Amino acid sequence: MILALDLVLAYLIGSFPTAVVLGRALRGVDIRLEGSGNAGATNAWRVLGWRIGLAVMVLDAAKGAVAAAIIPRIAASTLPIDIGAAAIFCGLAAVLGHVFPVYTGFRGGKGVATGAGMLAAVAPVPVAIALGVFLLATTVSGWVSLGSLLGAWTAVLTSVLVPPSHDGLSYPLLVGLTSALAVFITVTHRENLRRLVRGQEHKFPRLQIWHALGRRLRHDPGDSRTP
Repeated sequence: MILALDLVLAYLIGSFPTAVVLGRALRGVDIRLEGSGNAGATNAWRVLGWRIGLAVMVLDAAKGAVAAAIIPRIAASTLPIDIGAAAIFCGLAAVLGHVFPVYTGFRGGKGVATGAGMLAAVAPVPVAIALGVFLLATTVSGWVSLGSLLGAWTAVLTSVLVPPSHDGLSYPLLVGLTSALAVFITVTHRENLRRLVRGQEHKFPRLQIWHALGRRLRHDPGDSRTP
């Protein structure tokens, strides 16, 4: 019974529609009617600007972290399973809540930030490495979707190589968790994958390293000075 209540609470926390709330409160915009129509950090970044997009990303990650790190400990002594397993199940419930939020007609985001927050709470080393891959892939290619997919599968590979550090979290459970999340994120990004194959995926040129360097060089007043 306690575990069921924990899962419901985690789902409700994950369902909080961060992008929808911030879009309406700060810009008067329903993010689900703009851009890709996705209520996640990437579309919020594209439609509402990087500041709101970053805030959405951080808050969405916090939903997963809170669900995994705090909720199972509220009544840990009465749980029928180890706290490590409970953290995973609660984190997954939050991810499901983010993707299928009850508050907004089950139309949410793709689960990347919330899944990363949950993993950061239970397996920080795989997440740190996966985050590095995500940032590298995104800044080189300009495709956030590509960075998300590569980061998700990097977490799987890293969890195979790095033993879990969370109390009560078994090695097979960690590998199964990261694998399930990677598959889930791949499924939620299936349209992005199709666009990537067709060469039609949306880019964020401002995130690309060479675009940023090119703009800086073009606007460097030193270029116009004569010796």
